[in-house]
Amino acid sequence: MPAITGNDYIERIDRLQTNVWIDGNLVTGNISEHPAFKGVMKSQAALYDLQYDALVKDSMTYLSPSTGDSVGMSYLQPTTKEDLVKRRTMVQQWAKSNNGMMGRSPDYMNTVLMALASSVGLLEGKENCFPENILAFYEYARENDLSMTHTFIEPQVNRGQFYFEDSDEPIAAKVMNRNEAGIIVKGARLLATQGGITDEIMVIAAGGIEDKEKGFAFSIPSNSEGLKFVCRESFVGSDSTFNYPLSSRYEEMDTIVVFDNVLVPWERVFYYDNIEVANSFVASSSFLPLTLHQVVSRQIVKTEFVLGIVQSIIETINIGEYQHVQEKASEIIVALETMKALVMKAEAEAVIDEWGFMRPDRTTLKIAINLFPRVYPRFTEIIQLLGASGLMSIPTENAFQSSIRKDLDQYLQAKSKNAEDRVKVFRLAWDLTMSSFGTRETLYERFFFGDPIKLSGELYRSYDKKPYVLRVNDLLE
Repeated sequence: MPAITGNDYIERIDRLQTNVWIDGNLVTGNISEHPAFKGVMKSQAALYDLQYDALVKDSMTYLSPSTGDSVGMSYLQPTTKEDLVKRRTMVQQWAKSNNGMMGRSPDYMNTVLMALASSVGLLEGKENCFPENILAFYEYARENDLSMTHTFIEPQVNRGQFYFEDSDEPIAAKVMNRNEAGIIVKGARLLATQGGITDEIMVIAAGGIEDKEKGFAFSIPSNSEGLKFVCRESFVGSDSTFNYPLSSRYEEMDTIVVFDNVLVPWERVFYYDNIEVANSFVASSSFLPLTLHQVVSRQIVKTEFVLGIVQSIIETINIGEYQHVQEKASEIIVALETMKALVMKAEAEAVIDEWGFMRPDRTTLKIAINLFPRVYPRFTEIIQLLGASGLMSIPTENAFQSSIRKDLDQYLQAKSKNAEDRVKVFRLAWDLTMSSFGTRETLYERFFFGDPIKLSGELYRSYDKKPYVLRVNDLLE
């Protein structure tokens, strides 16, 4: 089938009846109608509808090499630099519809799968590895426009070096058995964002594996028997887009994934019981350069949105003449233009890999993901500093529909906006930076690709510093 519509997405997820728990209760009925999920599912559906929007369809889809149908551009395996630009255009078109707030929009995991499928040569001839399964699932996902969540990490229990788990009652998910049908997995993993509202969940051991029974990768339907998604508290304040302009639309639920002796069919196993592959495949494949290209492209759109909020605050209360205000806004401008330059540099310096696919420059994108986790918390701080008491003076929608409206109109008016429009701006800024949703966004961007200190260390170790040392040595000779 060709690329799906928003209705296709919602109907398909509702039919799954996935085992989702929130606040101690099992979600029953259509999950798309549940208060914690209906806003983000509606926003996600809007992304799929863009694939049929006459104005942008050509940038959102391409013709499948196997069927000739229009399929999602996020599945495109790039072979030229122009393909990378096409992919960036698609990512940013989707991101603009949610202002970069949906970090796990479908194009992220579509890119992950595409990248793994583009590097299956690394698995050829290796024990307990099934490159043909990755290729088959990639084609199946592309042709059916699947939505996917994922889990890459294990629960935080004890990070001591010599911590061991009970082999019969594991905490971190592991292979407990194998039979003619597939592998049996028991235990838990973190942190499946959008868990329960996607067709599939992809599970990937992506490094740091010491126990071969935890070294696996596979994808299974979200409603597989024995699979449960345990949600954190919902950060949706209410349906009101006035009171909660962001969380009512874009709250991406984070879940703990519990595997209760889940059968993973052999045809869905990518690799298992191979420590070497579990610790090297993701790092050696095109996973990092291609997923980073998607992530940085989205983060650019999110930074543009932050700049728009900051400038809206400045204009609303007329503080643009102050130099400290100009300096703070300029910090965001510098970050925005730096991120743009880095993603374009990564495309310009892209190279063909050994399998004929175009990889954007990894080092350049590593610099971008070292930068963004540091500047995004600063964006939050800047909005708080500029908004000040205005971020507290934010009556609700009901207040403006009550008999107190006259007082609000008088005392909350601004230089360039009436009271209601002023409060809308400040509630938006509050929801981005101070609500439960907003503080989760800051944490999310801090750790999107892991510990920022670890990322810095990886950049330092991989960056070629020798030419510059040689120049110093030449001067000293």
